[in-house]
Amino acid sequence: MIVAEHLRKTFPGRGKDKTPVVAVDDVGFTARDGEITGLLGPNGAGKTTTLRMLYTLMAPESGRVLVDGIDVASDAARVRRHLGVLPDARGVYKRLTARENIDYFGRLHGMAPAEIAARTGKLAQALQMEDFLDRATEGFSQGQRTKTAIARALVHDPKNVILDEPTNGLDVMTTRGLRGFLQELRAEGRCVIFSSHIMQEVAALCDRIVIIASGRVTAQGTPDELRTLTGETNLEDAFVKLIGSEEGLHA
Repeated sequence: MIVAEHLRKTFPGRGKDKTPVVAVDDVGFTARDGEITGLLGPNGAGKTTTLRMLYTLMAPESGRVLVDGIDVASDAARVRRHLGVLPDARGVYKRLTARENIDYFGRLHGMAPAEIAARTGKLAQALQMEDFLDRATEGFSQGQRTKTAIARALVHDPKNVILDEPTNGLDVMTTRGLRGFLQELRAEGRCVIFSSHIMQEVAALCDRIVIIASGRVTAQGTPDELRTLTGETNLEDAFVKLIGSEEGLHA
């Protein structure tokens, strides 16, 4: 389980106006085990900055993050062992094969070679990677790079998974396959968080939705709760109404 409490992050202003830019302002939510929690919001809303604080890449100026009860600020190294992360930058090592990329990350986590091999085989099957697993990643399609990045993020079998716009740039069939994979992670009892600005994706996958606009949580709840809150039958219409609303839903 991942808990974010009152997170705030600002960045220095640019140009003549040095006023700090508030990227995240008092963001808080709980992502439970066995559920998919979606961070939904327009581009520039603060989703990626929020995720970076969750997976220890950035430190919040105030507030805190708990991963399985561990405070990120007090033991970031231990927290990382509980997390599998697909960041916004997908970079894979181009001179290595997909298998070698996964193996390298497994070794970084202190896994034994046999354990890495077994885990790689399971992930390759689940992500449908067998046909390119032993090819050098240079020249991979966007979908192949994303699958490789996801597999290496999950090689150590983490309980909590954080994905930043995982279907960005993917074709329809790859997107469908990835959705099925995320549903499998949920069925295994993992805590899954992913960010998106695509309404259909969130509606198809999420048990709970956290809507972020201008760095703040404007609403959160199940899809049905958000529709009830706004009086809309269509989730997209509810989203449009909520990103302009300061009313919150705390269910």
